[in-house]
Amino acid sequence: MPLAYLSQEKKAELVKRFAPREGDTGSPEAQVALLTHRIRHLTDHLKTHKKDVSTRLGLLRMVGRRRRLLRYLAGRSLSRYRDLLSALDIRA
Repeated sequence: MPLAYLSQEKKAELVKRFAPREGDTGSPEAQVALLTHRIRHLTDHLKTHKKDVSTRLGLLRMVGRRRRLLRYLAGRSLSRYRDLLSALDIRA
């Protein structure tokens, strides 16, 4: 069942933009881009629903997964890591 916040078209667009090869949804870049999109969506949700604890826990889990993927990517290719951070505007 597709999620309401992420249509198939939006997911395909994110994968096409960030994946190093066409349709490579398993690459760290594509996974981080999809997680970042979802994290931003849930952050907006939590601004209005401050007591939604289960969503907050899920959000923290996603942030941790994204952090691990970014650490993996930094170890593999520092240039790809830096390009991804600047493209997604994750860190200042």
